[in-house]
Amino acid sequence: MAEEAGQFRYIVRVAGTDLDGRKKLAYGLAGIKGIGYTTAVCLLRMLNIDPEKRTGFLSDEEISRIEKAISEISASNLLPKWMLNRRKDYETGDDIHLIGSELIFKVKQDIEREKKIKSWRGIRHSLGLKVRGQRTHTTGRLGVTVGVSKKKTAAKPQSSEQKS
Repeated sequence: MAEEAGQFRYIVRVAGTDLDGRKKLAYGLAGIKGIGYTTAVCLLRMLNIDPEKRTGFLSDEEISRIEKAISEISASNLLPKWMLNRRKDYETGDDIHLIGSELIFKVKQDIEREKKIKSWRGIRHSLGLKVRGQRTHTTGRLGVTVGVSKKKTAAKPQSSEQKS
């Protein structure tokens, strides 16, 4: 095993993301956008890899198995359908799981579609307001700075006596 050989890597590259080798594997994989702790643990158990193992002690063979499993989450039945992050995709109707930049792009695309069709959510997004029904009377004021400005005080008159 790699732990006995002493081969430890502080940075491990998995699925296009640099992971901290000092973290446990489940927490390390959660650093990949689109994979959370629960998804990581489920995936590792399906691959028979210990989730408590440190990420830095992964062998090259284990890294390739993890990368292959992550890239094929949608196609294979490794995860149950309810764990996928994009069920009933708008364009294809399929249940898929996106990671990394693909996920970011799809979310932005969804928001733009909502704005274009002028749905309630799209209007809230375009106005920069809360979307999910939160209250807005007193909270959510980040970025809007409206405050009272002090008047500049007049310069103090110079006294005729100067201390020396």
